[in-house]
Amino acid sequence: MRQPVILTLAIKSLRNRKLTAVLTTLSIALSVLLLLGVERIRHESREGFAATVSGTDLLVGARTSPVHLLLSAVFHIGNATNNIAWSSYRAIADRPDVAWTIPLSLGDSHRGYRVLGTTPDYFEHYRFARDRRLAFDQGKAFADERDAVLGADVAQALKYRIGDPIVIAHGAGEVSFVMHDDHPFRISGILARTGTPVDRTVHVSLAGLDAVHDEVGAGEDPLAAIIGRMRETGSPKAITAFLAGLKLRGAALTVQRAVNEYSGEPLTAVLPGVALQEVWEITGAVEKSLFAISALVVVVGLSGMLVSLLTSLGERRREMAVLRSLGASPAQIFSLILGEAAFLTATGILAGMVSLYAGLLAGQPWLESRLGLYIGVSWPPAAEWGLVGVVAAAGLLIGLLPAWRSYRHSLADGMIVRI
Repeated sequence: MRQPVILTLAIKSLRNRKLTAVLTTLSIALSVLLLLGVERIRHESREGFAATVSGTDLLVGARTSPVHLLLSAVFHIGNATNNIAWSSYRAIADRPDVAWTIPLSLGDSHRGYRVLGTTPDYFEHYRFARDRRLAFDQGKAFADERDAVLGADVAQALKYRIGDPIVIAHGAGEVSFVMHDDHPFRISGILARTGTPVDRTVHVSLAGLDAVHDEVGAGEDPLAAIIGRMRETGSPKAITAFLAGLKLRGAALTVQRAVNEYSGEPLTAVLPGVALQEVWEITGAVEKSLFAISALVVVVGLSGMLVSLLTSLGERRREMAVLRSLGASPAQIFSLILGEAAFLTATGILAGMVSLYAGLLAGQPWLESRLGLYIGVSWPPAAEWGLVGVVAAAGLLIGLLPAWRSYRHSLADGMIVRI
């Protein structure tokens, strides 16, 4: 019996058991979807975190753990423990080995999006994704204290345009009962998409942010009063943290030690790359647990295929005997059962991958807006192809057992009527 005939018989056999075949394929597809989905989220989240800040030598804030400072100041996860005085910031920024600094002031929000107070140096020195600069999709950086610059996600989600007014609120939650509606800002620019927390941030000047919190005399323009006060003193009251770039990166440890030993107030200086490694160490156990659960789901899916094939063998002994009587060799019977296992595995893998990418395309906006997680839809990386190869090999190995049992069935055994 020729091999194409065996293949045709395998397809027809699966059609006759289409309900079982569909359910088996569905279980494999769901397990592959979960396995590859966990791997893709893990990979993309790490890439996104690593791309958020680039070219920054030190991150300085109030005394706290390095991980907490990194998450609150750079990734806008959680809140800072305390502010640092402007005089402390200037003392460190004026060091001869410091090339540039970017002050950061957090604590307010706009409709669930963080508000960041900073200076024009932010748009000049901030880098992401291996030294890429921030670019404007529309408009320009804030020219005065009443301007605001939006990240791409904020503008897209809230349908804002250049010149629209916005009002910020106290606190970082989606719902706030303390609105600064007497200090509205106007949108001067919208940044191009970066795939980092910058996309979900409203940027205003330090003077403008100070103005919404300070109290002034009756009948006095609040913003004008605060701006005038800042021009006299040359500084805001305090900031949350600041980024620093050094003239020589080899001096990073020296400056870090000097900041940590600063006598003016307790400060913490961290190397962003080192702090990020600590984040991976914390999340490593969770990642391994999720991967182990996904692997177990794959095992369950493939075990379902094994049970299905073994169960069907008892019902198909007469079929195997007929095929043997028509000239099929034991090797061809072996190939028939193994081919069914390979077909079910391949179909399940294909369905799982298609479902994964369809889900990513459909859920990408929701993941960005709700979870702040940008999952790119691109050609599968080598790690995913490796997982697909392991699943395919496991499917073939599992198919060997029912194929071997069918191989051992004799013609006489298949023709015996059992009651």
